[in-house]
Amino acid sequence: MYSYTITQWLFFFYFYCFIGWCFESAYVSIKSGKLTNRGFMRGPFLPIYGSGAIMMLVVSMPFQDSLIMTYVAGCIGATILEYVTGVTMEALFKVRYWDYSQNKFNFQGHICLGSSLAWGFLTILMTEFVHVPVERLVLSIPGPVLTAVTFVLTAGIFADFALSFKAAINLRDILVRMEQAKEDMVKIQRRLDVIIAMAEEEVAAYKDAVTESVAAYRNAVAEGVAACKDALTEGMATRMVDLKSGIDNRLESLKNMAQAKSGGYMESMKEELLELRTRYVVSMEKRDYQRSLKDFFQRSMIRSNPGMTSRKYTEALEELKQDSDGARQKQQD
Repeated sequence: MYSYTITQWLFFFYFYCFIGWCFESAYVSIKSGKLTNRGFMRGPFLPIYGSGAIMMLVVSMPFQDSLIMTYVAGCIGATILEYVTGVTMEALFKVRYWDYSQNKFNFQGHICLGSSLAWGFLTILMTEFVHVPVERLVLSIPGPVLTAVTFVLTAGIFADFALSFKAAINLRDILVRMEQAKEDMVKIQRRLDVIIAMAEEEVAAYKDAVTESVAAYRNAVAEGVAACKDALTEGMATRMVDLKSGIDNRLESLKNMAQAKSGGYMESMKEELLELRTRYVVSMEKRDYQRSLKDFFQRSMIRSNPGMTSRKYTEALEELKQDSDGARQKQQD
């Protein structure tokens, strides 16, 4: 049975957080071909590894004489920890810092069979080989020294975690506001489709004068109606580049229609069209401002987690990743 003081438990936690960071950063750096400071925090610590290590020690306590039970306890304990952590972080931050959706036998993308089985072997490795020399080293440190070092680490890690947590919350809010701006643009596009459809009836009365324009408007209406149906059924699946292009085309079509013949309907819609154009410009400006990521911690968090995903804010997150990489490339140049 492990019999440690609170200070020793804390030091073990910080030690394994650091070892986990070394492993993850080295693995991701080699895989990506560039140095990567991996993890949720800015400092060289990964809490998920520290939590996992402590969990392995705790769940294996009753089964130290049985490798099989140690393996089973490690599988179950680590899987529960990984699932709870993943669900909690996604609920808080709207993104996933790891995702097993592409792995076989996964559950909600937070855990998978392969990972769970690996945790069992890691628990044996941890309890039988890794922790033995680490325990010997820590227990050899004089109490006052260990207490002082642990206190300094606690203060630094707590400050780092607080800043990282704030950055993650702000990043979540940026994703939400970017999606809201996109949804407003979808509503603008739908309203423009309605206006075009109504104006088309008026244009039909003098189609000989604007034959080519009418054909273009009809195509725009057909595409707009289809886009509206897709947006309604697929839940805002429209890509931003297509959405922006669609709104620009519709506004240009209405402008040409008004110039061809200022009918009563088009005259009555002038104020609303001006309002829609203004809303469109404002929504684009808001979205561009949000994706600029002026905060260092937010940019660093995205770069440190290249595998970060989001089910609801997929496109917005990918835009932030691209912009963050672009800003980094400019700095290097």
